[in-house]
Amino acid sequence: MKIRLQKILAQAGVCSRRKAGQYISEGRVIVDGKTITEKGLKFDPAHNKILFNSKPLSPPEKKIYILLNKPKGYVTTLNDPQNRPIVTSLLTDISYRIYPVGRLDFDTEGALLLTNDGALTQSILHPSKEVNKTYRAVVSGNPGKSRLKLLETGIELEGRKTAPAKLRIISAAGKTTTVEITIHEGRKRQVRKMFSAIGHRVLSLKRIAYGKLKLGSLPPGKYRFLTKKDIKLIF
Repeated sequence: MKIRLQKILAQAGVCSRRKAGQYISEGRVIVDGKTITEKGLKFDPAHNKILFNSKPLSPPEKKIYILLNKPKGYVTTLNDPQNRPIVTSLLTDISYRIYPVGRLDFDTEGALLLTNDGALTQSILHPSKEVNKTYRAVVSGNPGKSRLKLLETGIELEGRKTAPAKLRIISAAGKTTTVEITIHEGRKRQVRKMFSAIGHRVLSLKRIAYGKLKLGSLPPGKYRFLTKKDIKLIF
């Protein structure tokens, strides 16, 4: 059966479908001896000889889903030119090639999904799905209700208004406040920039949930395998 080349790469565990489009454009995929640079073409992996980086694709792997409590000081890429620690180095007994679903900043900790399921990755990251991500932020000062209301309704950030957010003050002590914030967008360093825009710097940040899938008591640097029931909690 013929399916899109991006999906074939994703099913083989090479990358997500979105990333596969980039790799195709870069000329890194060869089908039956011909370099393919056009996205969207369909092939049959059972009959067409498909190479990625000059190597045959592996058969479709068993799909696995992992929830990791990412510590601070790790990058969510598969390699880093600055030789900083990468999150996959924490998965000591995983033989499958898996990749993070989206990113979590170097100095941010908490819930990070990793999988070899390109379709699920695309579904979680696609803006139309509006998958909620909940964070716990410790911010400087004590933002009042009026300032938090700005974030709830949306603020102008780098020329574009943010989508409405849900906020809840957890505690206030001295010169800091702990706030729980839920957003469904995924702009770079968005939570930090949102609080900075209302005059309160984020001192520490932790993602605690995807949808209704909670990090819970999972210790930093540890992970657990997710079930189909867990996956349904994301959406």
